[in-house]
Amino acid sequence: MGRAVRRSATAVAAALAALLPVASVAAQRPASSGVPPSTVAESRVIGTSVQGRQIVAHRVGSGRLRVVVIGVIHGDEDAGLAITDLLQRAAPPAGVELWIVPTMNPDGTALGIRGNANRVDLNRNFPYKWAAMGEPGYWQYAGPSRASEPETVAMTAFLRGLKPALGIWYHQDLFMISPGTGLDGRIRAHYARATGLPLKRITGGTYTGVAATWQRSTIRGGLAFVVELGPTLSPADAAVHAAAVLDTAAFLRDARS
Repeated sequence: MGRAVRRSATAVAAALAALLPVASVAAQRPASSGVPPSTVAESRVIGTSVQGRQIVAHRVGSGRLRVVVIGVIHGDEDAGLAITDLLQRAAPPAGVELWIVPTMNPDGTALGIRGNANRVDLNRNFPYKWAAMGEPGYWQYAGPSRASEPETVAMTAFLRGLKPALGIWYHQDLFMISPGTGLDGRIRAHYARATGLPLKRITGGTYTGVAATWQRSTIRGGLAFVVELGPTLSPADAAVHAAAVLDTAAFLRDARS
């Protein structure tokens, strides 16, 4: 990762060990690639993109506390895919149901562009405090109207039905987490400590129609925050972040018990 997370080899090894409790199961199977098997219990197509690509959510574990992780919303910020791939091979803490959406913008991911195939910035298209911004070609084009894009419609419907207690949205490449207050702030600080990301306020820019803000404002009792990764993400750092997701879920479960 750019401005890499400064963690010792012991800490990274501990993160990997926490992340892959299914190793004993894998050992009972014929070894082929050394990659732990998938622990996905359910995969659900929650919608399709402008160009017809599927938007898929994977469930790992089960429990009363639901956590959703979105690896990509801006198609050219795809480091989160390494984290969501690891999470599909992990075992969540007891009582935690983890839902993983590798990308809610599969067209942008395939094309390597920020927006979707309509060149809409999906993180300006969510219906909470949406505002018209720019036009096609502008990097933060908010779309012709609130929730105008099929990807936004699919994600808002999925989250309304799921009602997760926490959402974690990956972006790049500011290398930071914005601080919060109350339980929301404690959750953000916990994740920041686990990964070495600094807590800093994002300044400048116009932030309307933002996905995480919509989730916090719409899902009753739900929390959501953005993790800004660096320009790149090493396999070891991806493991640290994936382990932090599981640890933060357990922290929230215990805080609400």
